[in-house]
Amino acid sequence: MPLTVQDVERFEASRSRLEAIGYRLLGSASEAEDAVQDTFLRWQAADVDRIEIPEAWLTKVLTNLCLNQLTSARARRETYVGQWLPEPLLAGDPMLGPADTAEQRDSVSYAVLTLMERLSPNERAVYVLREAFGYPHREIAEILDITEAAAQQVFHRARKHIADGKARTEIDEASARRIVEEFLAAATSGRTEPLVRLLTEDAVAIGDGGGKVPARAKAFEGALAVAKFMRGLFKPSKAKRDIAGGSPGVHLTTANGVPAVVAVLDGRVIGIMCPEITADGIAAFRNQVNPDKLERATRRWAASDHGEPLFSAF
Repeated sequence: MPLTVQDVERFEASRSRLEAIGYRLLGSASEAEDAVQDTFLRWQAADVDRIEIPEAWLTKVLTNLCLNQLTSARARRETYVGQWLPEPLLAGDPMLGPADTAEQRDSVSYAVLTLMERLSPNERAVYVLREAFGYPHREIAEILDITEAAAQQVFHRARKHIADGKARTEIDEASARRIVEEFLAAATSGRTEPLVRLLTEDAVAIGDGGGKVPARAKAFEGALAVAKFMRGLFKPSKAKRDIAGGSPGVHLTTANGVPAVVAVLDGRVIGIMCPEITADGIAAFRNQVNPDKLERATRRWAASDHGEPLFSAF
């Protein structure tokens, strides 16, 4: 039976929530959109009049589609060129979902999205549904076809894995922004020492080029190695300008709820750097330069007021 206008409206009322769940589960906006579209196709094929609670039905369908996607994604990432990082989302993107509580904001931070790659698909699903969307364990158990006790155990295990990965205390956004401003000033000074002072001893720098943009396959590790890399990254060079096709403007903005550095060339976002700021200093730089993972950011950038760049990258 074809969907009525009311049936379509019922689905559309859940779309933004479904996309936000899908993004947290998959770490990819485009894959989340595909999963939501597949959910709609299943809604279209179902006898919707017999579905008592559409929100619960849609959430279950989407979550299980994402679980299947996560299982196959793990196999694909074994052949991924270089490091794999999530797709960053700029401030105001509705796919970021709810941000009313500290837990909700934390669950979509770039650092936590990266840590969630270590979780099993079930752990990730339980963590996202409980931590970010406040689903009761009883409902999570029904979505995943497990017992309520098992859902609780999986959640505690997933939360411990995330907590263990975040060994340092993070700081408030204003302080984090100030540290990123200091980092940009140090990175463009041409000197290594000021950069080293801003980093933790075990700082790392990771880049995801997806085989389409040059990015080191192995992470830079240690404050000195990262500082030297960052100094070189921001050093003006004709060769860099030739490769990029110009000199991109550098902006300080927000991605996934925390301060981030965005490089823009001719209106196109060509890189998003997401620093992980802790009370001890900058612990990590995660740099997304894969153009496939920057298309949504470019669209968001074009639709927002972002002001003039702080400086030209190179």
